[in-house]
Amino acid sequence: MQKALEQMNIQLHKVISDITGVTGMRIIKAILDGQRDRLELAKLKDRRIRSSVDRIAKALDGDYRPEHLFALRQAVELYDIYYQKIAQCDEQIEQYLIRLASKISPPNQALPPDKRSSSKRRRQEPGFDLRAHLFHLTGVDFTQIEGFSVLTIQTILSEVGLNASRFPTEKHFVSWLGLCPENRITGGKIKSSHTRRIKNRAANAFRLAAQGVINSNGPMGTLYRRLRARLGPAQAITATAHKLARIFYRLWRDPDAYDPTHIEHHEQQNTQRTIDYLKKKARSLGFQLVPQPTAGL
Repeated sequence: MQKALEQMNIQLHKVISDITGVTGMRIIKAILDGQRDRLELAKLKDRRIRSSVDRIAKALDGDYRPEHLFALRQAVELYDIYYQKIAQCDEQIEQYLIRLASKISPPNQALPPDKRSSSKRRRQEPGFDLRAHLFHLTGVDFTQIEGFSVLTIQTILSEVGLNASRFPTEKHFVSWLGLCPENRITGGKIKSSHTRRIKNRAANAFRLAAQGVINSNGPMGTLYRRLRARLGPAQAITATAHKLARIFYRLWRDPDAYDPTHIEHHEQQNTQRTIDYLKKKARSLGFQLVPQPTAGL
């Protein structure tokens, strides 16, 4: 679709981040329906788009030649067909998940509240409630852990299965993932401690989860930024993924081990550590921090 638009000299991808999003598909389908007024097309933008109507209108100044419109229509039709095929795959996955045994006792136990910043379904997520199915299969809601999304958990479980006894300890698990240092010793000295280069989709999923905490204010986000300052971004991602893999293994092996108050305690410690640092920094500069009373107190 983007190639067809560029051939028409329409630079829509330069004013919106994703042409397959709400705004992009509205404009593209309006073009295929015969709309040529640039301002009317630009007014179709979603409220979340930062680009102004005039800027989008300028990007829509192109050559609407029949052959390019034909190529664009073909691309949109194929895009819709692929989405239909993906929806059919999601239906098959849901039917398979329903047949698997549940580890929830009692069976009608309620799903914990969603702690994500927005409970709205992401476009990449399937049309059914995948989070509820994974909760019933494993007995624990892994999305409560910072960085884990339902698709990440689905990818990991599809690779490692539901039986954690295959890995005697969490050290065996992270070694299989290739997320731990491989100490190469010669003459009693460690010559290299780089991680092994292996192709493991579960390890890639843990790395994606680690990337998801980069801007987080939680304990895992704090850990990543502390490691990045000392090791650099690449090694910090691997180290954070290693930590997430250990947490996953403990809950995977014993669902009752999950204690949400432990994470809340860590968050309180991080907040207090930040306050103490700011007070110390202010004193070194000759200032004194005065806390402001919160609303309602």
